Amino acid sequence: MIIANGEYDNPGLSALRSPAADAEALAEVLADRNISEFDVQVVRDETAHVIASRVEDLFADSAPDDVLLVHFSCHGLKSESGELFFAARNTRPERLASSAVPADFVQRCLRMSRSRSIVLLLDCCYGGAFSQGVAVRASGEAGVFDAFPGGGFGGRGRAVITASNSIEYAFEGDHLADDHARPSVFTSALVDGLRTGDADRDEDGWIALSELYDYLFDSVRERNPNQTPSRDIEMQGELYLARSRRRRIKPSPVPADLRAASEDPNMFTRLGAVTELQRRLMSENLSVAIGAHEVLTTMAQNDIQHIADAAGAAREEARVRTEPEVLRFGQVVRGSRPEARIRLAGPPIARACRFASSHSWLQVTEAADGAEVSLDLAEIGPFDGQVTVTGPTGEVEVRVEGEVIQEPETRPTPEPEPGPAPVPEPRPVHAPAPTPEPARRPTPPAETGPSRTKRDPFAVAAALFAFASAVYLVIIAFPLSSSVEDFFEDGGWTIIPLGALAIGAGIAMLTPKTRRMTGPGLVCGLALLSMIPFGPVALVIADGCLLVAAVCALVSVRRDRSFRLEMGKPQGALTVAALVSGICATLGLVIQAAGLFGYSSSRADEGAIYVMVAVVLLIGTVLGGFLRPVAFGVAFLGGVSGGGFAMVCALFYALPSTGVAYVGWVMALSMTITFTLVVAFAARKASAEN
Repeated sequence: MIIANGEYDNPGLSALRSPAADAEALAEVLADRNISEFDVQVVRDETAHVIASRVEDLFADSAPDDVLLVHFSCHGLKSESGELFFAARNTRPERLASSAVPADFVQRCLRMSRSRSIVLLLDCCYGGAFSQGVAVRASGEAGVFDAFPGGGFGGRGRAVITASNSIEYAFEGDHLADDHARPSVFTSALVDGLRTGDADRDEDGWIALSELYDYLFDSVRERNPNQTPSRDIEMQGELYLARSRRRRIKPSPVPADLRAASEDPNMFTRLGAVTELQRRLMSENLSVAIGAHEVLTTMAQNDIQHIADAAGAAREEARVRTEPEVLRFGQVVRGSRPEARIRLAGPPIARACRFASSHSWLQVTEAADGAEVSLDLAEIGPFDGQVTVTGPTGEVEVRVEGEVIQEPETRPTPEPEPGPAPVPEPRPVHAPAPTPEPARRPTPPAETGPSRTKRDPFAVAAALFAFASAVYLVIIAFPLSSSVEDFFEDGGWTIIPLGALAIGAGIAMLTPKTRRMTGPGLVCGLALLSMIPFGPVALVIADGCLLVAAVCALVSVRRDRSFRLEMGKPQGALTVAALVSGICATLGLVIQAAGLFGYSSSRADEGAIYVMVAVVLLIGTVLGGFLRPVAFGVAFLGGVSGGGFAMVCALFYALPSTGVAYVGWVMALSMTITFTLVVAFAARKASAEN
């Protein structure tokens, strides 16, 4: 029975925001058959005689094997003689004996009950004034355990747990400007411990009363050091109140012959053991699966490369995977409670997971093979959080992002002015009936995030500087060549690809579908090699324009609060191929530099330029392969590849070649292949992620 009193007729008793929320949250979790077997009754904002009648009925009608749990959330008051009373809606502080529920009455009901297991939870306080922002639930001072002495149970088990001790106050939740109700500190911790299973300290699948108190004590003290939950428990044996999904999986040892095979000197015997361990890893028996996982982990870390790779691939099949990897709620109207679902994939061992949210507004409820996610947001603006999914085989984070908007005002449709009804025109007898126009599919609303509603001035600035760089490159390519033959013989044509890429990057920064990921990635990739000063003054100015464009593009990305750059694993065969090509190109530059160093000491400065380009190219190649989101990373790799190709060609024309010049040309061809691959891959990823 949950008794919640927050509204009072007497103005001397302040209204409490928490009890209504306390009752709703606690009733929901106790009524969940996946958590407990309680039949829940809620008594909310009733008078003293109604509460007393319901309490007496509960204890009088109970059987010996029943487990009774009574939760009080209300003001705690004391009389002049020091007696404890629970405030009801009609309570008058000057007439407590006739208008409140005496603690002595509840004690007599406990003594008369046939139930051998009774738990009383008192979310009341017994002290005086309090600091700003927190409501007080009491006046005066009283010892709750004095009002419920242990001898009153006739030797039967009982427990009393209070939100605070006899000289402290019970806190309500944070004071909210919009007066939304929130559970109290004590009941909020109680609900969280039962719902999430965190109160199951020994992870045996059951929440015992002693474990619940320990969890409440730590949680309440962590949230409010001024409040100390207290207990008076007299139980023979352990009382279990709820189930928990936090059951620790104890690994089952693998059979002795399989263990021996995993350590056999013969490589093929160990490889066969990996196959059998992989089969056991897929088992419905989680203890068997986790035992196999531990052996595979040891082999992946300690065995030779071939066996370690096979063991690692087997473990990869059992890693924790979620669908989707990111929850994008888009625009959410303030006050609504949108919901989504996280599904777990893989074998049973990969689905035995727990869920934890990063923020209080992000509520996660475990369900079959996943979790239900709901939002409780009050502030307008972008939001970003994480749901941490933890299992025996690993941990992943699911990002939750979107934007809270104010509900648009709906303008009433003007009523038509009264007048004579229109007379329908007569239709010819033989004329066919008009064919109804097929229904049109509604056009989905356009995104209104920072990248959709208006053009970012930093994105425009990045595009303009990229165009300016292309202009300076044209100045280098054409005016310095007196004829077409000179244009090709002097290497002026090598500047054209870089200028074309700069123009393409500028256009990508202005196009709505590409200015969020592909455009900034391409600009930053092109600008990376521009950090190396090389060539005439016009080329240095062009490189400077590209650098400024990259800075503006990064600022534009930073201003998009739903966009996050991070490092991850390379995805897709095309990205891996691009990485390999870029590394081969780097080796070609290093070989060319080595040839210059060996040819003559006077060529050392030229060789140093090749080394600098090689280092920057290698850094850009690795960054492009690992940057996330994928569309940004691949576009970055495309910019590095195109810029690298132009840089290499310019080096071969500007600096004398050595006997290994063909290596450089092979490298340039490799860069061309890289550029073709990544541009195709970037276009596909950009259309999916933008």
